[in-house]
Amino acid sequence: MKKVVITGAADGIGKATAIACVEAGFFVIAADKDRLGLQHLQKILPFHRLETHLADFSCASVYQSFIGALYDKFNHRTLHALVNNPGLYHGKSVYEYRDGEMEKDWAINLKSLVSLSRDFARRERSSASLNESGRALRSIVNLTSVVAEPASMDALYAAAKAGVIGTTKANAWNFAPYVRVNAVAPGLVRNISVDDRIPDCRGAEYARQEIPREPITPDGIADVVMFLLSDQSRHLNGRVIAVDNGACPR
Repeated sequence: MKKVVITGAADGIGKATAIACVEAGFFVIAADKDRLGLQHLQKILPFHRLETHLADFSCASVYQSFIGALYDKFNHRTLHALVNNPGLYHGKSVYEYRDGEMEKDWAINLKSLVSLSRDFARRERSSASLNESGRALRSIVNLTSVVAEPASMDALYAAAKAGVIGTTKANAWNFAPYVRVNAVAPGLVRNISVDDRIPDCRGAEYARQEIPREPITPDGIADVVMFLLSDQSRHLNGRVIAVDNGACPR
């Protein structure tokens, strides 16, 4: 059974992806600092297909040791995929950030992703092999945002998500040929925990530009993540797929 690690798995996109992975036959290793959210996952998913870890990825000691512990402490011989779903959005001006908030933002949205990806690729590069056609058998999917390029009123969030795109493209080269690295860039996603932090004017501008009009939900983002984890995306590497109903936020 293929094993996939999902960070930020207790809610929103991470939770939807965990459910989709189990339905697709994966064994899910779900990590989050939200204890109640992880407990809910345990209630709705089969116990033999799920392993949960309470982990705060704002702490360097956590994200620097997490992947290694899965192999050395929890005895996972190999992992098939890593879904980096970091998520911290304050929705405020750079003028309002305190130093501690800035450091936490960088840690969760970018630093943890860099560290987890490196450790995953280092372990799997040494044990993974290519199939007969030379195809990579491991995959990393990073969650960024469409605001990474046109920017956001939350400058720290936009900068970190731009860093995710840069990291995705660089690591597509760094980890080849054994690990593919791609990213998903959601637009305005409804029914997630940060809904109330998105300024009304920004939400209205996203919605105005969306064609089609069907609201984007975590399930819709999870569908694209699943495509990137699947063999159907075997020719994609270093790509960023925007899931935004065609909107171009400005």
